[in-house]
Amino acid sequence: MSPLESGAEQTRKQRREQARADRRALEEAQASGAARLRRLQLLGGTVAVAAIAIVLVLALTGGGGKGGIPSSRTVKNEVTAAVASLIGGIPQSANALGKPQAPVTLEYFGDLECSVCKAFTEGTLPTIVRRWVRAGDLRIEYHSLETATREPETFKKQQTAAYAAGAQNKAWYFIETFYHEQGEEGSGYVTESFLDGIANQVPGLNLAQWQRERGDQKFAAEVEADAQTSSNEGFTGTPSFMIGRSGGAPSKLGTGNLPESTFNEAIEKLLKA
Repeated sequence: MSPLESGAEQTRKQRREQARADRRALEEAQASGAARLRRLQLLGGTVAVAAIAIVLVLALTGGGGKGGIPSSRTVKNEVTAAVASLIGGIPQSANALGKPQAPVTLEYFGDLECSVCKAFTEGTLPTIVRRWVRAGDLRIEYHSLETATREPETFKKQQTAAYAAGAQNKAWYFIETFYHEQGEEGSGYVTESFLDGIANQVPGLNLAQWQRERGDQKFAAEVEADAQTSSNEGFTGTPSFMIGRSGGAPSKLGTGNLPESTFNEAIEKLLKA
């Protein structure tokens, strides 16, 4: 390896370490807020409600699959139905969700193992999709940024699997399903079996074609291009966002599980421009 290549690899490693540190700080802040809320709830006499919530969580995760991954076929079917309800019928092309002629484009940088990305995907994203994407005003492009995933090879494997589904215009089914069935960080849950399971839940995906295309170098190159873009923009955490008029130069919107109002205001402003 040449000194230049060695320096580039070191820079990528430093970016990954910084991204993990930033994400951990964000998660700790959110966990601290959640802890305060729980204490208030307990003081307000909601112990019984909390106990019921725990039972519901266990039920929804199918009785405790590894790292919280649903082990029940019933729960997996519910996930598949929920994802289809959200994005079914919306045009997809490679990594993009939404009509190609939509006037505004949101660029979403995420790590499929990032718990903050999962919170965004299950919380704020559905309202954005229903209000803006289905109306044809917004298209969303998904880009990768390694933060939570500890092994670079695992990160590349899971992301190229998503992009390979995009070759059949089904990347967002894969991405959404992955986030909904995300396991515990650091548990090593992302195996070939796990990725095959996600692919099997993507409606209409040609599995044989998907398996063949996963190794296509163009998808690995896309992951590298995402890393370069995020580095150029100074992103070190996920989820991170850029937004702009389609076909124009986007601007930074922010990092973290941003409130819905942040997206609504930016979209409205661009639509009026």
